[in-house]
Amino acid sequence: MLEAAGTMACMSITPPPMSAPLAAVDLGSNSFRLEIGQLQHGRYRRIDYLKESVRLGAGLDTDGLLTEAAAQRGLACLRQFAARLAGFAPGQVRAVATQTLREARNRDAFLLRAQAALGHTIEVISGREEARLIYAGVAHLQPSEEPRLVIDIGGRSTELILGRGRVPGAAESFRVGCVSLAMRFFADGVLTEEGFRGAHVAAGAELEEGLEPFAVRHWRQALGSSGSAGAASAILAGSGITDGSITPDGLRWCIAQCVAAGHIDRLQLPGLKPERRPVLAGGLAILYTLATNFDIRAILPAKGALRQGVIIDLHERIEALHRARPGDMRDASVRALQQRFDVDVEHAARVSAVALKLYDGAQPGVDPEVRRELAWACDLHELGLMVSHHDHHRHSAYLLAHIDAAGFSQSQQRRIAQLVLGQRGGLRKVEAFLGNEAFAWQVLCLRLAVIKCHARGAVDANALTVRARGREAQLGWPTDWPESRPRTAYLLREEADFWARSGSLRLTLPD
Repeated sequence: MLEAAGTMACMSITPPPMSAPLAAVDLGSNSFRLEIGQLQHGRYRRIDYLKESVRLGAGLDTDGLLTEAAAQRGLACLRQFAARLAGFAPGQVRAVATQTLREARNRDAFLLRAQAALGHTIEVISGREEARLIYAGVAHLQPSEEPRLVIDIGGRSTELILGRGRVPGAAESFRVGCVSLAMRFFADGVLTEEGFRGAHVAAGAELEEGLEPFAVRHWRQALGSSGSAGAASAILAGSGITDGSITPDGLRWCIAQCVAAGHIDRLQLPGLKPERRPVLAGGLAILYTLATNFDIRAILPAKGALRQGVIIDLHERIEALHRARPGDMRDASVRALQQRFDVDVEHAARVSAVALKLYDGAQPGVDPEVRRELAWACDLHELGLMVSHHDHHRHSAYLLAHIDAAGFSQSQQRRIAQLVLGQRGGLRKVEAFLGNEAFAWQVLCLRLAVIKCHARGAVDANALTVRARGREAQLGWPTDWPESRPRTAYLLREEADFWARSGSLRLTLPD
């Protein structure tokens, strides 16, 4: 699906200055967070931080639908964030959504409303991309050359990441979090030994496949990022049990205190914030499972988290846009996918050169991200040939929509997948998205480039031109060009017929 989160991408954006403050909005399953920070000379400085316990993850019903009550909590929070972000240009803000909106079947409807409330595009990121960004935040704010395991327990997922220095290694997201466990085993806030035993087993079942890739021999230090680890550390330090290190004995003490209290309303632990009470037991169960099953003697609280990683990643993207040849993590991912699926890179480069030349003529001065999405679609439009030559565009689109590609959000991958799906044949398969004018121009230029390069030989990227007159695309070519290339001219006339039937753009050819 071409998600609602992509509809704001058609705005013209000038990259902000390198010294500009940047904002990250984290739509987590338990809390929504807004962080405003600045990177100068490699150092990170926090300017402002807002947090609201929204518990969006508790609002998924048994059918996987986000309830209206949960949606309203989220929208109210985003309106508050929007007020703080007044004056921020689109290029200074990146908003990401995690596990709850990865799961929610009605996420597109919520994203439309959420985006309107926030005033900025919201991207749904994959679990592995979330893990990569978490590590980026931790590695930047707490640098070390030691091999480390970073743990982040969210509301409905837990991320484990290995890394050394700034470079992440193995990273995985597991579908178990403090909200989901609390709802299942500590219903109505009741805390029992039986509930903790059940939560421990359930968490262990989800995390078991990580025992080998994240085994203790792969790292020397374990760090806990975000809310659950921070809460456990504060409780243990405030109670004088440890210096803030999260140990198996310390976690057993915390669990015993919960069982003795019997209910979250009676929990009176030093350092425990009121908004953390409803999900504390779920977080403790996951931490205890990790400590005992993965033989972790101590988990230290980490300084960085997802929101700082988002700002650091956004800063790197802005830095790339200021270079003569923009390039960031996503370009490296595209090259890796080309190699992995044995893409004909010379042909992809020809298609890209033609498509971008056409697009620049038709849509000058648009958001650089929109142009780069077209370039990535060209680079990967034949990915599916590795599966089958027949209907390879459909295989390419499926792979792009579902593969893990570092740097890309799920939302952006799906937009690129829809472009690739629309590269050939009739337009009905992407008809629902052609009302988005930015998408329509992207797919038109991709299709024209594929037609022009269909013989898979050298081409003149300047031979065809496109000019926009409202929603009319006026194709131009040299006077004698159709006579020397009758097959290409035939395909272009056929293309004009496809667009005439779609009713979105009108493609006109020279007389």
